[in-house]
Amino acid sequence: MNPRNILKDDNYPDDGRGTVGNIQCGDEMMVVIQVDKKTNTIADVKWKTYGCASAIASTSVLSEIVKGMTLDKAFHVSPKQIAAELGQLPEHKIHCSVLGDKALRAAINDYYKRNGMDDKIVHEEARIVCKCMSVTDHEIEEAVLDGARNFIEVQEKTKISTVCGKCKDEVIQLTNQYIEKHFSN
Repeated sequence: MNPRNILKDDNYPDDGRGTVGNIQCGDEMMVVIQVDKKTNTIADVKWKTYGCASAIASTSVLSEIVKGMTLDKAFHVSPKQIAAELGQLPEHKIHCSVLGDKALRAAINDYYKRNGMDDKIVHEEARIVCKCMSVTDHEIEEAVLDGARNFIEVQEKTKISTVCGKCKDEVIQLTNQYIEKHFSN
C-alpha cells in the first residue's frame, strides 16, 4: 500500500538508468540509480513501473534491498531473494519480480557504460533453442516464470518445438532448470 522509492521526477539526477519490458505488451519498468563512486555502492535508487501490484511491491522491496549494496552484489540480486523479502508471491506472479532486477542490471550496466567501464558490462544474450520458431532460452524462462511447469505448457506459451521437434529434450531440460532456479527453496 505504501511503495518506497518511486521515481516522481523524470529529471532525477541519475548515474545509471535501465528500462525493460514494453508498455504495449503490459509491463514496463524503469530503475535509476545514484552511485557512491568512492565505495562503488548504490547510494540511492528510484523506480517507475507500468505494471501490476506484484511488480510494484517487488520493485519497492528491491529498491530497499540494494541501497548501500556494492554494484557487483546488487547485480546478482535474484527474483527469488525479492520474493523471500516480500514473504513470497503467488507462483503465477513471480514473473512480476523479474522486471525490477532486470531493470536494475540494465541501470548498473548503463552506469558502467557512462563511466568508461565497458569491461564490467555484462551482456545477457539470449540463445536460440528452437531454430524453427526462433524461441530463445530467455523466452522459455519467461514462460516458466509465467506459470508453465512442463513441456506442453511451455509449448503453449511459446509455440516452441511445433515444427520439427528436435529441440524437445533441451526444452524439457531448460524448463526443469528454470523451475529449480526460481521455485525451489
